Amino acid sequence: MSLEPFEKSAALSLGVELEMQLVNTHDYDLAPYAEDMLRLMSKIPLPGAVVPEMTSSMIEVSTGVCHTASEVLGQLSQLRDALVRSADKLNIAIVGGGTHPFQQWHERRIYDKPRFRELSELYGYLSKQFTIFGQHVHLGCPDADSALLTLHRMSRYIPHFIALSASSPYVQGQDTAFDSARLNSVFAFPLSGRAPFALSWDEFTVYFDKMARTGVVKSMKDFYWDIRPKPEFGTIEIRVFDTPLTVERAAALAAYVQSLGAWFMADQPFMPAEDDYLVYTYNRFQACRFGLEAVYVDPATGGHMPLREHILLTMDQLARHTDTLSASASIDLLRRSVERGENDARWLRERQAEERLLAEVIRQAAGRFRGGSGSAHPA
Repeated sequence: MSLEPFEKSAALSLGVELEMQLVNTHDYDLAPYAEDMLRLMSKIPLPGAVVPEMTSSMIEVSTGVCHTASEVLGQLSQLRDALVRSADKLNIAIVGGGTHPFQQWHERRIYDKPRFRELSELYGYLSKQFTIFGQHVHLGCPDADSALLTLHRMSRYIPHFIALSASSPYVQGQDTAFDSARLNSVFAFPLSGRAPFALSWDEFTVYFDKMARTGVVKSMKDFYWDIRPKPEFGTIEIRVFDTPLTVERAAALAAYVQSLGAWFMADQPFMPAEDDYLVYTYNRFQACRFGLEAVYVDPATGGHMPLREHILLTMDQLARHTDTLSASASIDLLRRSVERGENDARWLRERQAEERLLAEVIRQAAGRFRGGSGSAHPA
């Protein structure tokens, strides 16, 4: 099977996908209500799309094509409000976060869809363990070669994305000591990790054709890379974000991607190199394990610095583009988070330290998603 042509898209356009948890309001465990949610959501006129995911206790919503962070936030807010209304009718709740803190993977049901059944047969128990929840950000690129150049430049900032979105410290009732444990599940898949170093579409097509001839892949969907090109959309898709606890943070993360993309395309600040990837896995691990307290190794110089410091330095470099894109409010939300050393993983741990009950933490997280800090479900 040959690679699809790289479609035209507006440079720096955005699309955001969020994988959401469906939980019952009895003990706040995951609940297999995806089909019911899809039925109710199909009756509501909404931007973007609402689709099933691998298991029946999760659902994915996505925006349409957006051009600003405020447009992303507007569409995500509409989707959130519809999700909450539909969930209320079913007496369930919607929650963000990269993992459900105490669900048992063996209790999950694979959603009845041919591709999900095929993946379940191929990957066995990993498919049910893939009941994890991420945010994907699509960034429009003017052509295929600039998409690959932007992809490899963006790879230096993967630790930023992980630490800023980290919201998965708990797995099966245990604090993993990771801010983002979710990505450990992704790494189990054989076609995960980083994209091959190709800076031209012709070179990338040769790689894809070789892989397709092996029978291992049929389309770009078969690659679980941290960032992958999406030729049918004319975008690159960044896939390392945990689903945040609020749509405001999700929109801010998209604004950060867009600001980086504008900096890369306008200023060409550096040329990516294969050697950038010498420290890639180490930096990725540091961000997953320690979040905003991680150490960042500069791939160009080999110098070590606190990740928080590198994020703040980068935000200063992006300031002109952030202003041009009217994304300052979104970036300021993230900047304040970095300055305080706070991400959603820390919020979850602080709630657990107070409550000593993960079900109550999820109840409060559901309230946070619906736009309040109190009850997750109407009395």
